[in-house]
Amino acid sequence: MQFLLAFVVVAPLLGAVAALLPAPPGLKGKNPDQAVLRHGVTVTGAVLIATIVLAVGFDHDHPATMQATTDISWIPALDVRIQLGIDGISLPLLLLTALLTFLCALYSYSKPPAGPSPKAFVALVLVLESGTLATFAVLDLLLFFLAFEMVLIPMYFLIARWGGGQRQAAAWKFILYTLLGSVVMLLGILLIGLKSGTFDMVALATDNGRGLTTSVQVIAVLAIGVGLAVKTPMWPLHSWLPDAHTAAPTVGSVLLAGVLLKMGTYGFVRILLPIAPDGMRTFAPYLAAFAVVGIIYGSLACLALARTGAKGDLKRLIAYSSVGHMGFVLLGIATMTPTGVNGALFANIAHGLITGLLFFLVGAVKDRYGTADLDTLAGATGAALYGRAPRLGALLAFAAIASLGLPGLAGFWGEMLTLFGAYSPAEGLSRPAFRTFMAIGAFGTLLTAAYMLIVVRRVCMGEHTPHSRLSPPDDRGEQAADAPQAADAPQATDGPKAADGGPQPSGAAGTRPAATTPQLADIQTYEAAAWTPLAALTVLAGLWPAVLLGLTDPAVQKLLAGGKS
Repeated sequence: MQFLLAFVVVAPLLGAVAALLPAPPGLKGKNPDQAVLRHGVTVTGAVLIATIVLAVGFDHDHPATMQATTDISWIPALDVRIQLGIDGISLPLLLLTALLTFLCALYSYSKPPAGPSPKAFVALVLVLESGTLATFAVLDLLLFFLAFEMVLIPMYFLIARWGGGQRQAAAWKFILYTLLGSVVMLLGILLIGLKSGTFDMVALATDNGRGLTTSVQVIAVLAIGVGLAVKTPMWPLHSWLPDAHTAAPTVGSVLLAGVLLKMGTYGFVRILLPIAPDGMRTFAPYLAAFAVVGIIYGSLACLALARTGAKGDLKRLIAYSSVGHMGFVLLGIATMTPTGVNGALFANIAHGLITGLLFFLVGAVKDRYGTADLDTLAGATGAALYGRAPRLGALLAFAAIASLGLPGLAGFWGEMLTLFGAYSPAEGLSRPAFRTFMAIGAFGTLLTAAYMLIVVRRVCMGEHTPHSRLSPPDDRGEQAADAPQAADAPQATDGPKAADGGPQPSGAAGTRPAATTPQLADIQTYEAAAWTPLAALTVLAGLWPAVLLGLTDPAVQKLLAGGKS
């Protein structure tokens, strides 16, 4: 178990180095680019298998106990140790990270993103995976910070080199926000380490803040919380996220939403709740207030983007929806109760599955139409997705209703448990205030349903716009938008009616026969392979939530009790 956990963390890093080296002659094949993409699939697949074996070997009867632990002295002068371990809180996040990265590598093998050499792309994805897995596995505060920062440079280059329009500005905004937040977070980590005499996260959690004064805890929570809030992202520190998602390639958006955002909320649960409980209790009402503002703000932004004529980008809309969904996670954490924190952890995993699937689907729609503009998708598509690519349209509708929290799917349980936690917060927190936050959050679920249903209606069903100048894309999914019509091309106009009120015959002046709506390529084999696991797990988590809650609940109970089972 120790070897497996170390392998899971280190193997992607070694794979990234190997991806940059020249491939052996026997492995190059006919296409060197495909060889390195195949290498990415192999490495991420091996990591996923190792993570599954780790989960199978995990002692599910004692999920609150740190397992597969490693403790090696690294910098004795600072008492920094290489400490690894997993419990019921970190194991689901390890599995989610390994799964999403493998699916991204599999998707990229058949559809490489347009940009520079695939070698650098594969290496960056593997470094990103290694940093994320390390974040969820390390048990030393300084190592946590290093792993937390390790993912920034790969994501910056994925956006800046493989992204779409405005990618340079979006990449710079991402890196500046996250780096500035990380500087403040480092100061808080050093304060805890110097005042307590250790960076051991397990020892600090067991101490439960007894070795830190209230003032030190308040300062530490403020400093560390700012860095974590940027990565989450929490309103009003969220403004880098929509730009980053809009510019990022499909794989970058999936990893950013499905994995990187979870690092911030994991830090709140793993570090601040058990190590500085008094400081968290001081800031919990403010954290909850920011959380519910984010829920409403994200939903209203999505409604504004979804309305007709807004020229809203579908990727940007899904990004703003993440601000709202992560608001529920922060609200659950702010309650400081087992119910709320379990709801936050469940919502974390559900958001990774559902939003990862949504970004895959939006990327596929953009590839087929050449745009993610909602007005174009709704107004110039004739029969839209249901009529042109029915399987793709059905899966997009499924992901949308899962995102709005339909009972029986994964998105429901996290939001429900979070609201239950807010109804009865931890001792010392204002019950009237948190019940107000609960009511605002519940209203946010209605807004979420509103904009998601609008998106499904417009994108999947379309809107009738007979005067659109946009020609339908060809079978390869290329967009022929704004192409000037030939001089002799018949125009689609509302011709005169016949005497009986029916349409004129096709030869009458000003009319033409109805054109057959061209079909789009429906879900391809490689897309089905990448998307099916996410859809299946969304259903499984919705119908059988005890699988996840059985892991997290004992660990959360112990965490909130100061290391006592």
